[in-house]
Amino acid sequence: MQVVGLRDIYGLIVEAIHDYLGLSPTAFLVIAGIMIITYKIVCGMFVAVDDYKAVRDVKAAYEEDMRRDPVQLGNVTEEELKAYDGSDPKKPLLMAIKGQIYDVSRGRMFYGPGGSYSMFAGHDATRALALMSFDPQDLTGNTDSLSESELDVLEDWELKFNEKYPKVGVLVPKAAIVDNHSDDTKKDV
Repeated sequence: MQVVGLRDIYGLIVEAIHDYLGLSPTAFLVIAGIMIITYKIVCGMFVAVDDYKAVRDVKAAYEEDMRRDPVQLGNVTEEELKAYDGSDPKKPLLMAIKGQIYDVSRGRMFYGPGGSYSMFAGHDATRALALMSFDPQDLTGNTDSLSESELDVLEDWELKFNEKYPKVGVLVPKAAIVDNHSDDTKKDV
């Protein structure tokens, strides 16, 4: 049995570099070093420092959302729901499906600003989810004229949200809130 030493390994590497590349080991190492440095410089040119800060900010907001307990809001109008669209990072991300309001803050990378479903945050997304639509006109709770298959899709979305996100309120028409306040006023008189 023959013991292979470091000199033998070095000799094999030098021979392989010369045979396959036609370069001396020194030239090979210099070229490899220049390629690595060039790669690092070019990659640095295409990623702005602000991008690193944005990733750090999103990560911090996500970690804060995971620690935050959902706030129960009760009855909320569509106008009030718009304040929870992710534009204020201190507020939770909320969206409604079939009159139920869900805290989707845990899915900030999907429903938060820049996320693929960000247009749904702060809105009633019932019709848009049923139609699998990203048309702003479909951001409504109107289920009229939906087919059976579209209602099945909506049902699947609702089940997903029930499993994944906490319910924090109920979406009510503005008239219902006004009526409740006027009833309270009558009682006080």
